[in-house]
Amino acid sequence: MISTVVWGTGNVGRAAIRSVSVHPALTLAGVVVHNPEKVGVDAGTLAGIDELDIAATDDIDAILASKPQAVVYASSGDIRPDDALSDIIRALRAGAVVVTPALYAFYDHRGAPSEQRDQVLAAIAEGGGALFVSGVDPGWGNDVLPLLMTGLASSVDVIRCQEIFDYTTYDQPDSVRYLVGMGQPMDYEPPMIAAGVPTMVWGGQIRLIARALGVEVDEIVETLDRRALDTTVSTALMGDFDAGTQGAVRFEVQGIVAGEPRIVIEHVTRIHPSCAPDWPLPPVLPSSNGALPAISDGAHRVIIEGQPRIEVSVEATDENGNRAAGGNATAVGRLVNAIDWLVETGPGLYDALDVPLRPGVGKLG
Repeated sequence: MISTVVWGTGNVGRAAIRSVSVHPALTLAGVVVHNPEKVGVDAGTLAGIDELDIAATDDIDAILASKPQAVVYASSGDIRPDDALSDIIRALRAGAVVVTPALYAFYDHRGAPSEQRDQVLAAIAEGGGALFVSGVDPGWGNDVLPLLMTGLASSVDVIRCQEIFDYTTYDQPDSVRYLVGMGQPMDYEPPMIAAGVPTMVWGGQIRLIARALGVEVDEIVETLDRRALDTTVSTALMGDFDAGTQGAVRFEVQGIVAGEPRIVIEHVTRIHPSCAPDWPLPPVLPSSNGALPAISDGAHRVIIEGQPRIEVSVEATDENGNRAAGGNATAVGRLVNAIDWLVETGPGLYDALDVPLRPGVGKLG
């Protein structure tokens, strides 16, 4: 069994604890937390499952000194990228295989800033660990799924990867309000959609797809649209969002090939389904007992424009039917299910084209 530590217990960390605890090749060896109130709490309690007899700790030195074979680094890198990189380098120097969504630049590590890449490679050489980074938007929806679908087509004109979500149920108020800008005045500039940031985050996945298909990306272009709320809306998790403030945002990261946008990653995000109803919507939920159909709170969709046209929508649910949590859980599944392959393959810096999709061996039933 591969001893595995989960570092962080937010949306991603909770899913990671659940995934590691049932994986047939892994054993949960520890959980790292930053909130003092979580220290000593059982990992299962933090993850919303039965107790696992693993008490959470904030003693990172002790955890790494125990020489875990793998670390799921689930702490956010959105507003602390330097700290996340430093933490991951510590784990690599300790000899661990690290899987994480926290380092956007390493989705396509060949395009990562050389200073960061050199630090990671030096840590791998020193400790003998490995690193695989894949996104929670989810990464597989912007790399391996569209690539699989292109293999079903006779010809491909455009690849479009969409994340379409209502953020009402996304329990990350700082990210929703300040990084993405929901509920902020329309003259507020959200950091996540500032010029150049979407390319920094998702440009690596554009380059991965292009590399796999053997095409050259001339440039990466961003588009952005924002809409205001017509009325104030109230949410159970994050309170009120006032009329006139940002209620929806839509952006595209376009890989330009031969002068045309051919590889596109698009995000359509709302804080209420009434905002921007003319934009792409998630699938309609089936009705029951005569109820009117309702729009679901989110989905991931890949569209291949070509011959034939192929469209796949993925709706995952977790934590009592929450689709945002379900998207996180599938992204975590991709990372956690790569651990035994990475351990067997050996030290190195890997991306989504290196790490194969793994069947769920030992998970049926």
